Amino acid sequence: MPPIDDAPAPLFPADAPIRYVAIGDSFTEGVGDEQPDGSVRGWADLVAQGLADAAGRPIEYANLAIRGRLLGPIIDEQLEPALALGPTLVSFNGGGNDMLRPGTDLPWILERTGSALRRILETEAAPLLLAGANPTAGLPSGGRVRAKGDELTREAGALAGQLGVRFCDNWSDPVLARREYWSPDRLHLAPVGHHRVASNVLRALGYAAPADWVIDADPKPAPTRREQLRYTREHVLPWIQRRLTGRSSGDGRTAKHPDWVRIEPRG
Repeated sequence: MPPIDDAPAPLFPADAPIRYVAIGDSFTEGVGDEQPDGSVRGWADLVAQGLADAAGRPIEYANLAIRGRLLGPIIDEQLEPALALGPTLVSFNGGGNDMLRPGTDLPWILERTGSALRRILETEAAPLLLAGANPTAGLPSGGRVRAKGDELTREAGALAGQLGVRFCDNWSDPVLARREYWSPDRLHLAPVGHHRVASNVLRALGYAAPADWVIDADPKPAPTRREQLRYTREHVLPWIQRRLTGRSSGDGRTAKHPDWVRIEPRG
């Protein structure tokens, strides 16, 4: 079972308007859940659909997340435009890209996260804080990133408790840490991983996931030496090259849903 408290109360009263906006980086944009037309879906899109299904009526949804963004730009560039839409729910995740870099300032990440949550609380929107899934089992030198993620998740959970904010801890979900939940680059979730995160999020909000979602996957064996070499050539070296040249996977990209889209309930 996902590591979320049992049976939280539904976030929204029966007839309350649901206007959901998501902010963050590639995790929230949906990278790894690519669709046939080249677009990405991801857990936030799935949560929007799950909320519409649970409510039995249309909801409004926006997603301002952009891949590659560090925490500072997520807050500085996405938070106020998100609040200007007049949401009733804002999901917030950031800091994953910061943790992949040396010299991560965890106290600064927590301070900025707290400030962002307090800003959302000043409005009529309910904040939802997410810890991202833990990719470190498949990453080179993953132990260093795991230690930072463990500490950040503990502190983020405590912060959410202090502020009375709902918290979805995907980092501590042992199922999501398994190889089969990750895309070939090992940094982004596979479609089944996005579905599992969406299920965790809905449960944190007090709703059941749609019964037709697939959130379990067959085990994947450890990579062979040849597969490991191909992974290094195709994913690790390009990532290092981007860091050395100051480039980001999100350069030149804009949000996929910068304004409201209407999500109809299925069935």
